[in-house]
Amino acid sequence: MDSIYITPEHEQLREQIARFIAREVEPHALAWEDAGCVPREVLRKLGDAGLLGLPYAAEHGGAEADALTNLVFAEALSQSTFGGFIITVLVHTDMASPHLHHAGTNAQKARYMPGITAGRTITAVGISEPGAGSDVAGIKTTARRVGEGWLLNGTKLFITNGVHADLYFIAAKTTDARHGMSMFIVEKGTPGFTVGRALKKSGWLSSDTAELVLDNVRLPQDALLGEENKGFYSVMQNFQTERIALGAMAIGHCTQALRVTLDHVRERRAFGATLFDKQVVRQRLAMLDAKVRAARAFMYHCAWRVTQQHDVVQEVSMLKALTGELVNEVVSGCQQFHGGMGYMRDTVIERLWRDARVLAIGGGATEVMLDEVAKRY
Repeated sequence: MDSIYITPEHEQLREQIARFIAREVEPHALAWEDAGCVPREVLRKLGDAGLLGLPYAAEHGGAEADALTNLVFAEALSQSTFGGFIITVLVHTDMASPHLHHAGTNAQKARYMPGITAGRTITAVGISEPGAGSDVAGIKTTARRVGEGWLLNGTKLFITNGVHADLYFIAAKTTDARHGMSMFIVEKGTPGFTVGRALKKSGWLSSDTAELVLDNVRLPQDALLGEENKGFYSVMQNFQTERIALGAMAIGHCTQALRVTLDHVRERRAFGATLFDKQVVRQRLAMLDAKVRAARAFMYHCAWRVTQQHDVVQEVSMLKALTGELVNEVVSGCQQFHGGMGYMRDTVIERLWRDARVLAIGGGATEVMLDEVAKRY
């Protein structure tokens, strides 16, 4: 289906990640769900395997890979049945550290990138706030010049990796203009920068999510990431990478839900036959599979368009809206065929059901994405 995009090197990457998940993730991740975080050594192992900096420069430990390779990575990672593990890694690789990759100075990259690609320095991005989620321009956190540096004040909310990250990329208003914001590099332990609270979620239980508080946080001049007052456009640029990754996560959840459900309906007997023998069951699963395959092909097309340096905002917004809604349709439909067991905690389908819901919300809610599509007609 994706042979026009996939190379033998891509297949090797898929197989490498599949082996890693089978060995290092699936046997242990239920304990991570209880603990509320993924152990740091798991990310270090990914770093040791060369998997945490695929798009980044070789001098910083990266592989200088293109967007298609990065999509293969995200989709392969999303064959895990634990969304909390997946999002912990993807925030680090596709949502936070790209800010440094795209906008950092040579000195900033030399200082931080080697630790990021090695999995020693875990990253998070602080954009969402209590009153500003998908409406990025509505943030209230401020940064003003003080002497030779900056003073930051505000609160960030729903920050994945927020508790355990070492390095944060924080958006703050630097002018009164609606889009007048800048990005800043904030290290853990900076005076005035604290985790206000760890947040409890319905899903993604093995990812840590936090409220961050910036109370008169003083930063040096070189903590500015990218151009002053241009942070909004940096965020918008990075959203394309983030949304393709979230699309891959959604497709991964769909694939796993269909896999476990097909196994289940072939074995589960009711009214004298297996569930798969019921025409309504097998036809419903066939239609769900068809929708997933179509969305997956569109996802690969979007990534290919990125490699060709096209403007992909409309297509990626479509992809995010489509896959965010589709994953909820697929997982809920599959869960129905598991009956009462599908509602039992710690079954695969129940976990996928919980983890899928946020994919229509995080990274740009479906309604916001559709408006981004419509504005470009």
